[in-house]
Amino acid sequence: MQRELTRRNILKLTGAAAAASALSVSADTRRRAVGANDRIRIGMIGCGDRGRNAHMRGIYQHVKETNFEIVALADPWRVSRETANGLVKEWFGRDAQQCVSYRQLLERKDIDAVMIASCDLHHTAHLEAAARAGKHIYCEKPLGVEFPDLVRAVDAVKEAGTVVQVGTQLRSLPSIVGARELFKTGIFGKISRVEECRNAERPYWYHYLKDVRREDVDWQEFLHGLPDRPFRADIYSGWYGHYEFSRGPIPNLGAHFIDLMNFITGAGFPTSCVCLGTCSETWKDEHAFTCPNVIQATWTYPEGFLVSSANNLANGAGCIRKIYGDKGSLDLSNWSKPTYDCEGSPRRDGSIRGKKEVEPVDHSDHFLDWLQCMRSGATPNASIDAGFQHAVPVIMAMKSYETGRKIVYDPAKRTLATT
Repeated sequence: MQRELTRRNILKLTGAAAAASALSVSADTRRRAVGANDRIRIGMIGCGDRGRNAHMRGIYQHVKETNFEIVALADPWRVSRETANGLVKEWFGRDAQQCVSYRQLLERKDIDAVMIASCDLHHTAHLEAAARAGKHIYCEKPLGVEFPDLVRAVDAVKEAGTVVQVGTQLRSLPSIVGARELFKTGIFGKISRVEECRNAERPYWYHYLKDVRREDVDWQEFLHGLPDRPFRADIYSGWYGHYEFSRGPIPNLGAHFIDLMNFITGAGFPTSCVCLGTCSETWKDEHAFTCPNVIQATWTYPEGFLVSSANNLANGAGCIRKIYGDKGSLDLSNWSKPTYDCEGSPRRDGSIRGKKEVEPVDHSDHFLDWLQCMRSGATPNASIDAGFQHAVPVIMAMKSYETGRKIVYDPAKRTLATT
């Protein structure tokens, strides 16, 4: 017998927005495209490591061919804002407006687009607000960590009709596009299992720990409505490891894997998920991180296969990423150079001999794809629908982890429930 979820551990995830069927992208999208000769004016929401070193540097390599400028920066930490502004001054010869809150940035009517690289908890709020402000958007994954917030943000994007690219950039790699085209030929036969073990010797959130002074941070802006608590530098800088702000490796790393699987196989939404995890004794210390660092989630898909995502962030051995079929297997462990073979496949038919490298298929860089789509009004490679499709499974996994129950998803009603 099914039991509907209540807030946090057993949260009923319904309501008018969630019950509605998915909206189609507005017909106004193409009309809202930026003119061919107009300079695109971009604002950055979140100016930390990801915002500066991935987003800003990622788009800047295309500045000459796409004609844009970065005009505003929003981040609760003064040091991040000023560091990002240093890049703007170097590249464009002038300062960007520096904002503590994304709200101030979105008030600017002259901004065409925003890039969201805030902490995972904030993604849906920033996405929804940017959509309601009529901005084109590039948003980091995971698209959301709470289901009602995710549905509301996705619907806001559909209503706005603006161009949104989700930051699951692996699907734009020529090697992965090639893997998708190879999969379409049916060479692997019937798929039984898709598996990822992405392990490390140490949780990735330790990499982000920094010295941060309380007077340099708008702590309430960062808490974003969560209960107040004393400022801690290791919570602010190491938020990836704190469950309230992130949810850990299944949403953060597993979102890439789920999106990769969706892109290559064309799978729909999972029907159910179970997930177990723990905080290994290896990394219990003064930081008191609360995200599970050893965890495994398994989903059932209506296409008839199981999908498993596992992380051991206390031992780096055993990494793998494969799609198993009855005629062959696709190995994506090195997603820059995926390979395939027929080892262990019960219905191998001679069409695969030995281990072969996947032939890449040319595709625009993920950032360039977004910039080009703002001009043309075309749908980006990782559309809002693709983002919703990866976010639902990872939220299912974490609801299972929280409740200790199996989570089921109804795609027609857009609801989650326990069984």
